[in-house]
Amino acid sequence: MNNKEINNNKNWSISQSSNLYGLDFWGDEYFSINDKGNVQVHPYGKDSSSIDLYEMISSFKERSIRLPLLLRFPDIIQAQMKKICVCFNKAIQDQDYQGNYYGVFPIKVNQQRHVIEDIIHAGKDLNFGLEAGSKPELLIALSYMDNPKALIVCNGFKDKSYIEMALLSQKAGRNIFLVVERQKELDLILEMSKQLQLKPQIGFRLKLNTQSKGFWGKSSGEYSKFGLTSQQLVSSIEKLKQEDFLDCVKLIHFHIGSQIPSIQPIKLAIKECAMIMSELYLMKCPIEYVDVGGGLGINYDGSGATRSSTDYDIQEYANDIVFALQSLCEKKKIPQPHIISESGRFLVAQSSILVFNILDKNSIEGEKNITISENSSSFLKEMYDIYKNITHISYNESFNDLIEKKKQIYDTFIYGMLSLTELALAEKIYWASVKQLTQLTKNKEDYEDIFLTLKKQLTDTYFCNFSIFQSLPDSWALSYIFPVLPIHRLREKPNKQAYLVDLTCDSDGQISKIVDYKNWEIESFMPVHDLKKNEPYLMGIFLTGAYQEILGDLHNLFGDTDAVHIRVKDNNKYIIEHRVKADSISEVLEYVEFHGKQIIDKLHNITEQSIIKGDITRQEADLLVEKFEENLSRSTYLK
Repeated sequence: MNNKEINNNKNWSISQSSNLYGLDFWGDEYFSINDKGNVQVHPYGKDSSSIDLYEMISSFKERSIRLPLLLRFPDIIQAQMKKICVCFNKAIQDQDYQGNYYGVFPIKVNQQRHVIEDIIHAGKDLNFGLEAGSKPELLIALSYMDNPKALIVCNGFKDKSYIEMALLSQKAGRNIFLVVERQKELDLILEMSKQLQLKPQIGFRLKLNTQSKGFWGKSSGEYSKFGLTSQQLVSSIEKLKQEDFLDCVKLIHFHIGSQIPSIQPIKLAIKECAMIMSELYLMKCPIEYVDVGGGLGINYDGSGATRSSTDYDIQEYANDIVFALQSLCEKKKIPQPHIISESGRFLVAQSSILVFNILDKNSIEGEKNITISENSSSFLKEMYDIYKNITHISYNESFNDLIEKKKQIYDTFIYGMLSLTELALAEKIYWASVKQLTQLTKNKEDYEDIFLTLKKQLTDTYFCNFSIFQSLPDSWALSYIFPVLPIHRLREKPNKQAYLVDLTCDSDGQISKIVDYKNWEIESFMPVHDLKKNEPYLMGIFLTGAYQEILGDLHNLFGDTDAVHIRVKDNNKYIIEHRVKADSISEVLEYVEFHGKQIIDKLHNITEQSIIKGDITRQEADLLVEKFEENLSRSTYLK
């Protein structure tokens, strides 16, 4: 480290890094920077035990745990479960509400077995249940949910066997609700209930007019995928009345989208739902539960002003739901129902972190002391004059000349007026000029636009050891914003900015939206530190616990990363509760029907032919097959 870097770091603090990377805005009570400049996790709050991420991951080398790595913290899940229960119970107590709160976790948010087990274990004392949206998810709920007081809510498209399993499990003591999403499902429920001679617990999903404005706003309102219109609802109630099953209607449910950024649509939806509930009471439906669905958002970027954040907190969310239901129930003089929420994102998003290393970088380095020969073309001489005279003419003029010349460089080459060697020299002169002009306009208010434009051109590209399609699909598919930052060296002032690209050979394999917390703007690059020789540079993507793992795909055949479940103990100690090994190359190839023995046999045939032709020796062929077999058992990611 040179003297200039040392002086810069003396004027830099961890609080500046915390602000620069937004931990002050999205870190909540779970993430901060310690005195060493490393990110730390404290699942029980900032005054409790914490784990230094960088030191922990450095120690994993001894256990052959590899990067990229997904870290799961079940203690954070437990803390979030307690938080939502505390907030709803506080709202219920403060407003003297007559119903109770019941949480259910939607399995679709994270179907990993260890996560489901953590949810069930942490939720025993809280009577936390599960929501199943498909037949496989129902099988998980029926086999793992052993608390008779916890609820199982059955949503999604249902066939006869789905309904039969749910009703049989009700006979076996499960507290299960079949939510009617389509009118035809009601006929199946009645048919199977009569065959099994039991009264089901029926719910209706409402197709509300209220619509949210988040990423998933289109899943709500009159064009939503599931739910009954008012006409269909009344028709269904009439059918139940005729069949003498009206007393089975126990629940109404709505869902106006995931990650709802504003509290206003939530308030409107609750009011609309409450009004429908009051009308159902007049029709003699004994509604006992209102399921407000999912949608409770978290602050991915901390701004409170984008679709990746929220303008409300959990207590406000709970207060508004309780108040809206209570107000209408008192006005209509009807019983106050129990409240169910399916806030899966809120429960698990903060519990997972993807940590990866930077493998390499591409940098544009403007060279100094460039010279050209007297025989150089007039075009090169013009560019060289711009470079030599930057300090003697106006910065605006130099900037405009550079932009014009950049446009001309490749046109001149294409029309045969520059050789390849001259093209390379023209590029060298251009970048040297850009770097010089960037340095001259730095910290000069009148030339800030020039500085920012040129600095963006000089941005490095950092190659990250992960696949955005596998580990961060919402970033690619929805341009969703996730917090990303180095997990160490945060006592140092970042001296670079870089685009973060993944290992796939796809131009979309890049984190394309990153918050500039200094200016509260969205950029495609971020501040980073320069790479040091023989020293890893580790970065983390935070709040990845909801949806990302199950939605990931095998683009370029990059599979799941290693994953470890960390339990934090007293005195800043931890244990690895579970380790899930990364997909091997062999396992990933099996997904696409390339079986290990077959492709090894094919390689043997190829090498045998090459030996006969004399292209390769027997020893070289054996070495190739040996390396081939070794790699089949290895991770799809790079060392």
